[in-house]
Parts: sequence; C-alpha cells; structure tokens
Amino acid sequence: MLTVIGLLSTTFGVSVASALMPLISVELFAVGLVLKAPHIPWWVLAVVIATGQIGGKLLHYYAARGAIRLPKFMQRKNKTERKGRVREWLEAFRANCRRRPVWTGAVMLISALASLPPFAAVAIIAGWAKVPVTTFLLTGFIGRFVRFGALAIAPGVVATWI
Repeated sequence: MLTVIGLLSTTFGVSVASALMPLISVELFAVGLVLKAPHIPWWVLAVVIATGQIGGKLLHYYAARGAIRLPKFMQRKNKTERKGRVREWLEAFRANCRRRPVWTGAVMLISALASLPPFAAVAIIAGWAKVPVTTFLLTGFIGRFVRFGALAIAPGVVATWI
C-alpha cells in the first residue's frame, strides 16, 4: 500500500503530465484518489494538483513567450511574419492585454477555474501576449486550487446526501 507521500508524489506527477498532455485527466485521477484515500485532506490534494498543473502550464507559457526552444518538429516551418488582418488583430489583442490587466487576470482566473476557455490555450496566449508571470502564476494557481479543492470535496458531499 502506498504511503501518503507516495500518493501525493504520484498525484503531482499526474497533474504535471495532464497539464502537458490534455488526453490525461487529472480530474478522474483526483476523484479516484479521494475515493481510495479519503484520509488525505482536500486542501493538501488541491495544493499538490494546482502546483503540478501550474508547473506544467508554465512550460507552455514560456514556450509561447519564446524563452524555451521547441523541438524542430514543433517549430513553424515558415518563419516569416504574419501579414494583414490576422497580424493586426494579434497585435491589438496583445496591446489590449497590457492596457487592461484586471480584465486579463479575470479571464485567466475564470479559465483556470472553469476551463472555459481552455486553460491550456490561455496559458499559451498569456505567454504570447507577455502577460506578467506573476499574474499568470497567481490567477492560475488560485483558479486551479479552487477547481480541484471543489473536486476533492465533491465525493464526500455526494456521499452525505445519499
């Protein structure tokens, strides 16, 4: 039988992997863990998962910012700058993020909490738009903590209703 430290280490690894590869569901893993090991406090589980998720998404953030070199197969083949309306829209969006930091933070918080828009996409866009890393980390961690805290509490709440 795994110890609590072993379970939390595994949970951290799964949360990082799910942040990098969307086909892995940390939500399903968390519900299974809560049902298998109800002695782990919900807030500890939420902190571990939120930390792993933000750690994984931080790689997306820095890659979009250009601070991490992507493997050759993931790089754009044609490195010429985009032209026309798309480029103008992207630059206007970037400027809007800088002018409206509260709006930007609110969108990132809602995305981290509800995954609408998908937090993976928001992490990439935040890096590209050069949103301050502290804003990304704080809003992302708070949103993910609330999301996975609620998920960790849910089986116990349902069990008391039944």
